[in-house]
Order: sequence, then C-alpha cells, then structure tokens
Amino acid sequence: MMQLQEEAALLRRVRAVLLDMDGVLYVGNQALPGVQELLDYLDASGRKWLCVTNNSSRTSADFSQKLAGMQIRVDPAHILGSAEATAAWLAERVAPPSKVLVMGEASLRNALAAQGFQFVTDPFAAEVVVASIFFSLNYQILTDLTLAIRNDARFVATNPDPSLPTERGQVPGTGSLVALLATASGRSPEFVGKPYPGMYEQAMHRLGTTPETTLMVGDRYETDIVGALALGMPTVGVTTGVTTAEEFAAAAQPPHVIATGLPDLLARLRRADGRD
Repeated sequence: MMQLQEEAALLRRVRAVLLDMDGVLYVGNQALPGVQELLDYLDASGRKWLCVTNNSSRTSADFSQKLAGMQIRVDPAHILGSAEATAAWLAERVAPPSKVLVMGEASLRNALAAQGFQFVTDPFAAEVVVASIFFSLNYQILTDLTLAIRNDARFVATNPDPSLPTERGQVPGTGSLVALLATASGRSPEFVGKPYPGMYEQAMHRLGTTPETTLMVGDRYETDIVGALALGMPTVGVTTGVTTAEEFAAAAQPPHVIATGLPDLLARLRRADGRD
C-alpha cells in the first residue's frame, strides 16, 4: 500500500479518470453510492473523465439512458464501449472501406458503419472478421466466420470477457464465443477491450491525455487494473464489484490505491487537492 503522502501526490497529478461501469458505477440496475458526486467533483476540479466498458451490446446512448434511469447524469460523449473502441482502433489499422464480416449486435455494426467499413456476407470476400457478443447467434454465422478466418481475413474481437453478467446470472460472453472461433479456425484474434491496450489507448486519445496522468478505476483486477498497470497508468481498485480488498492487496502488482467505493475515492481526491 502507498503511504498517504505518496498517494496524495499521485492523485494530484491525475488530469483524467477512466471509470469502468458495472461494479464501479452500478451493479445490474442498481446505482452504487457516490457516483454523481464523484463525477461532479471531477468536473469541478478540472479533470477529464470517461466511462469505459467492455460491453459491446449497447451504444453510448443506450448506456446513458441506463444511467439516467438510476439518476446518474452522463452524456453519451462521456461513454466508450468496446464496440466504438474496436471500430476506431480498426480504422487506424485497416483503411475503410475495407470489407468486414461481422458477428455482433447493432451497436457494433453502427460503430463500424460510422467509420466507413463495408459489410459483406460472403466469407470469401471478407478482409476482416470482427467478432463480439451476438444474442441471435446461430451455426451458419459461426461457419461463415470460421471460413473467413481460414481464408486469411484479419480476426478482431471486441473483448475477451468469458461471461456476461445478466439478471439471471453469468451467461456466455464474447470471450467464450471467440474461443469457439479460434478453435475452429486455428487462429487467435486481436482483442481491443480491457486488459488489452486498445481500449485504454482509444480512451486517452479521445481525452487527449497520457498514461502517467490518466487514472483507471475498476473492480476487476485481471482486466481493469492489469491492463492499466501495463501501460504505466495510476490505478484504483474499488471493492464494490468482483475483486475483494484482500485479493487486490495480494496481487503481484496491486493497484496504487484500494478504495471501498467511489465515496472513499472522492474523499481521497479531495484530501489530495486540499479540499477536505
């Protein structure tokens, strides 16, 4: 654990904050304490911020509406999901209008269309395969994607999450579906979502910040925190989601700060800024 003076110096240097969503801002459809207060303080203290999520099944507008239903005010411009991050990441590497075969919800297709990619259904015409969670998945879609990947299409996936939290419990996520494609095709995908660099880099590009001054706040050590640490970002692990305080502390490289939740983080930021 950091000493109080070290922690205060680290938090004072922070000019932008990335916030994971599920487990940090809310759990399911229940808002966690202190969200709006923290966001308002970030604005008041001149810090930029962005909500980042590996969930590719919703658009930023969808997430904004979800948060509004919990009385949390977040403009869609303050939200980056893995669908948008993947489309922007891909556009930097494969010039649109490259031909793309997609497995994913409307949010992913809309994000790719906005970047100028051309959709195809013929697996042998595809230059890129982009795979993500798709609730209407069937065997034919899996077959076409496998054929495209075997035909040397670039293989990209929005995120590696093996499961997706729902009201009924954990269900298969993008990582599980992509594992099937990787097994069938004999090729592994390029991932964009956390803990891979693409998501963080797209977020910092949008905010115009650097790793050293961008704080990542997350509840999952193996995704939110591990990926940020690898890029040299300061990190806060909150214990309102998946990883416990004991698990954070026992990690080979723990987060810089372990907080009980956003009210705790807000108090630490205010103290670091001399506003407590």
